[in-house]
Amino acid sequence: MKGKRVFYSELAYVVGILILAFGTALMEKADFGLSMVVAPAYLLHLKLSQTFSFYTFGMSEYVFQAVLLILMSILVHKFKISYLLSFATAILYGLLLDGMMGIVALFPLEGIVWQGVFFLAGFFICAIGIALLFHTYIPPEAYEMFVKEFSEKYAVPIPKVKTTYDCCSCALSIVLSFVFFGFGVFVGVKWGTVVCALLNGWMIGKISGWLEKRFDFKDALSLRRKLN
Repeated sequence: MKGKRVFYSELAYVVGILILAFGTALMEKADFGLSMVVAPAYLLHLKLSQTFSFYTFGMSEYVFQAVLLILMSILVHKFKISYLLSFATAILYGLLLDGMMGIVALFPLEGIVWQGVFFLAGFFICAIGIALLFHTYIPPEAYEMFVKEFSEKYAVPIPKVKTTYDCCSCALSIVLSFVFFGFGVFVGVKWGTVVCALLNGWMIGKISGWLEKRFDFKDALSLRRKLN
């Protein structure tokens, strides 16, 4: 449309997944509670890494997402090649996440103020990353794929599906925290997780609207039909 700048969907995929990994690493360092989306995988990482030291957060991400893709296939009553590509994205994201966590761990900044800065920055950056991934044909992670496919299958707006999914994931995280570390013990699930559950879908919707008003998302490559 007139007045809009072109934003290639392939670039949206690359930028989206990079900053999503960075934002998640920032929130992990803040220790105010991770996004409810990644909290279940993070809890599995904390528990299993006690026995298997090689089991990283990134590795836990794509293992958990593999299970989520299977569940999604059952709920939408179909299986597409793009679901396998979504798992490939999950592996890429997991590798990037481990790398970003290594970089963020080098930040010498400590204290409650910096924790707040890391949390807010991570929350906002993750929302931008997810919004960008919703504007690409390249299969995103299982989390975004689940929301997108469920929304299309049952004709429910993405922000509503996203908020519902986030709240369910938050509840699962609380259960896992209690099962793994004892009743009443909140590990990886804190007040920041609740904030994310309530506001993440709304924030992503606002950012998506802002992007769509200013950019015309187009494909630079003719791969859309082949990947979907």
